[in-house]
Amino acid sequence: MATVAFSPAALRRGVCAPVPGGASSSRKQSGTIACGTTSTKPVGTTMLSKEPSKRPHPHRRRPRYRGTHPRRFEERYKELNPQDYPEAVERVRARGHTPAGTHVPVMVAEVMACLRPMPGEIVADGTVGYGGHATEFLKRIGSNGRLLAFDVDERELERTRQRLADAGFVNNVRFHRSNFAGIGKALMMEQLDGYDVIFADLGVSSMQVDDPSRGFSYKHDGPLDMRMDQRIRRTAADWLGELSEEELAAALRDLADEADAGRIARQVIESRAVKPIKRTGQLVQIIFKAKRLTRQRWRERAAEDQRELHPAARAFQALRVLVNDELSSLRHLLRIAPSCLRPGGRIGIISFHSGEDRLIARSFREGLQSGAYASAADEPIRPGHQERYDNPRSASAMLRWAQTPHVRS
Repeated sequence: MATVAFSPAALRRGVCAPVPGGASSSRKQSGTIACGTTSTKPVGTTMLSKEPSKRPHPHRRRPRYRGTHPRRFEERYKELNPQDYPEAVERVRARGHTPAGTHVPVMVAEVMACLRPMPGEIVADGTVGYGGHATEFLKRIGSNGRLLAFDVDERELERTRQRLADAGFVNNVRFHRSNFAGIGKALMMEQLDGYDVIFADLGVSSMQVDDPSRGFSYKHDGPLDMRMDQRIRRTAADWLGELSEEELAAALRDLADEADAGRIARQVIESRAVKPIKRTGQLVQIIFKAKRLTRQRWRERAAEDQRELHPAARAFQALRVLVNDELSSLRHLLRIAPSCLRPGGRIGIISFHSGEDRLIARSFREGLQSGAYASAADEPIRPGHQERYDNPRSASAMLRWAQTPHVRS
């Protein structure tokens, strides 16, 4: 009776897979096994090792996408893993774009020059985000300094915690899931008498804008959410479903200087009567219709002037500010900042909208008049030409600073 030999790999799997030529009676076999058995010990002189097989790590296929280059956020696997593909990330940045899932901090050199963080000082980064400004603060305050990092976005806060830890910043950083309005409460929690530096960047981070699932993007369709803090109950879709035409028009004007506020508000009311507005793509279509624009016409205008703002940009900004109650938080920060700063302490705020800048300028001016501040910026500081070219999202940024007296009155 002929015997059938099996490969060691087949024996380990318990699968009948004959070795080529194994059924030949003219070839001496090292062992035989009955078909269907689960034994891993063949009969004969050759013994299989009892050590468990060390299988290689399974190959993970990259995400599949149509065409030659990934277009969707979740398909950009190289940009989403910058530590593994640094060359790809640099190529994206060289084209003046922000790699998906990352963030380029705005006016870092200007912020450091105005706020002058020094070794041993205590810094409050009210909008830690990706950690770009925080990293520079930490380098300057050294191991004897302390950084209190604030952010309401739990997902990004944890990622930044790990990112800073990987960079060696562990013992002198404390994280608080709160917006910058919570800096006063944090002083009591940390048993501190004040900050030497308070900093806040009021812009939404690129990680949030680029991820369609967050609802901030007018370039990619997604749920109309816009909550930076998932503990907030009402989404942008909820607001659009509840505001009156007058309320919505006022928000678009006051929070984003939208020139077509009335027409957009009217179109929203008409559209939601037919179908609830739940997706960012729906809202973009409504805005294009209100502005009497086609996508082709918009593309032509954008090609003529790359600085041309997207038709939906201002409306999306207004909704984001509304959903997250950003102006109330900013007013609270401006009110408590002088009492949270140590003598000679500095505060710097980057804003991206004229309404925010007016609030900051008025607060600093009133602080100068009352003696709460000893000095303040006369005019906002803006990014240089090269930064605007390298990082187009910085174009509308405005930095203002103020400093408290060196001796309390």
